[in-house]
Amino acid sequence: MRILLVGRVSEVKMLAGFISPISKGIETIDILAFGNVEDGEIQGLSPDNVYIALNADPWHPDDIVESIALVLNSYRYDYIFLPSSRLYKEVGARIAQKLNAPAITEATSAAIENGRIVFTRSLLAGKAISKETVDTPAVILAMPGRYGEASLGRRIKNISRISISGRRSIEVLEKKAKQRGSVRLEDAEIIVSVGRGFKSKEDLSLAFKLAELIGAQVGCSRPIAADLKWLSEEHWVGLSGKKVKPKLYIALGISGQPQHLAGIMDSKIIVAVNKDPNAPIFKYADYGIVEDLYQFVPKLIERIAGGKK
Repeated sequence: MRILLVGRVSEVKMLAGFISPISKGIETIDILAFGNVEDGEIQGLSPDNVYIALNADPWHPDDIVESIALVLNSYRYDYIFLPSSRLYKEVGARIAQKLNAPAITEATSAAIENGRIVFTRSLLAGKAISKETVDTPAVILAMPGRYGEASLGRRIKNISRISISGRRSIEVLEKKAKQRGSVRLEDAEIIVSVGRGFKSKEDLSLAFKLAELIGAQVGCSRPIAADLKWLSEEHWVGLSGKKVKPKLYIALGISGQPQHLAGIMDSKIIVAVNKDPNAPIFKYADYGIVEDLYQFVPKLIERIAGGKK
């Protein structure tokens, strides 16, 4: 059996962690890496073979698809693993179509049962799970943030640097860098998240002040990032945003729609503050506070700040 892991180095490290429970029974595990690749990083992963796409844009689906197709021209793989992100969902669909192969999205784990690889995936916005097997070849999209990095424990036989034609289906007329901050919700141990309970963008300063006091990062529900544009997409938590697993998740003025709940279900402790006692989020919160956030948050800030003096 042959497996191919695809992504930037950080993503491939995550995929190595995902397949670690099944890696002992795999004959060959290869890597196709994009972006700035240091030899030391690849050596640490210890796959069988490494392909580095020299001139491929790691953020452009056409380049990623062409790079994968180039590797697949030389070898047949039983499973091709990709991160389950917006970018790679497009890539995965296109590769599955090229191979006339099945695809599994939102895979949360892999295990060997009765001699077959069984994948567990999330369904219904995180309310259910499904165990699935597929015929090979198959494309598997693994959900990020659920497993640590791992070494594959093999000896590298070959490192190949490949180049693609760069032909694209869409002509790019102009490129503008997307402004990115230092928000890494996937790694945060504490998150203060804001929702439609806030009346104005300026009022979000309450959440940022609270986050500063307790060493948290600020997240938000879909309307705050997608509709109102009060915060960038880097802060967006939910099924279409980022899935997080902090030790403490504080939801301020968030009602708790299914797509948001799907992104926070792995949190160890969920605290919800909402003036509506019937808000759905209270069904999933470990601690619920029925109160106007404009009354509660300033008092909480005052209490915490006073304790730090």
